[in-house]
Amino acid sequence: MSDRPNLAGRLWYDFVFWSSFAFFTFGFSLRRSGWVNVPRKGPVLLVSNHQSMFDPVLVGLSSRRYLSYLARSNLFAQPVLAPLIRSLNAIPIDRHMGKDGIQAVLDALGKGRAVLMFPEGERTHTGAVQPLKAGVSLLVRRVTCPIVPVGIAGCFAAWSRFMTWPRPSPLWLPPGPGTIAVSVGEPVPADRYKGKDREWVVEDLHAALVRQHAAAERLRRK
Repeated sequence: MSDRPNLAGRLWYDFVFWSSFAFFTFGFSLRRSGWVNVPRKGPVLLVSNHQSMFDPVLVGLSSRRYLSYLARSNLFAQPVLAPLIRSLNAIPIDRHMGKDGIQAVLDALGKGRAVLMFPEGERTHTGAVQPLKAGVSLLVRRVTCPIVPVGIAGCFAAWSRFMTWPRPSPLWLPPGPGTIAVSVGEPVPADRYKGKDREWVVEDLHAALVRQHAAAERLRRK
């Protein structure tokens, strides 16, 4: 089954993609690496650290697939944000990745989609990768598709949860603290986590995100 949206959905997604590409490239000196690590076909689960509200779009810009996004269910009650995230294939889940959220992800993967999730469950308070929610271990032990770790750097300085407005770092000016980079790691086979206990799974996945976050930090324009 195809993961491609219908024609109207593709046109809207592509419009958001290219307008966002220009916005982040010129406004925040965006750099990306590892694009080819996202499989072109079939289900794939992308997992990323979470620094700002920019993150879903930035991972989308670093993938060669149309993505389905996991979003906290309370965001779907916000009148301005809800229509936008629905139009971009968002999947509602609770913050703790409960049974319904896990099933929603498995259903999307079963349709051959590329699904993005943020296993920290919320935006970081410090810029570092936070501990992952325990529920993520239940999910990754059940998926049968590649798992791709993604690291984002610079977004905490550009637009953290403590900032009202973003702080750009334009490409035509000397680099500031808000330059952004995204590093996509090599796919992890799903069977890596089969039969492992929860603590091992969470620690291993956390370590993978820390490595990609560090790679993205090295990639940033400085």
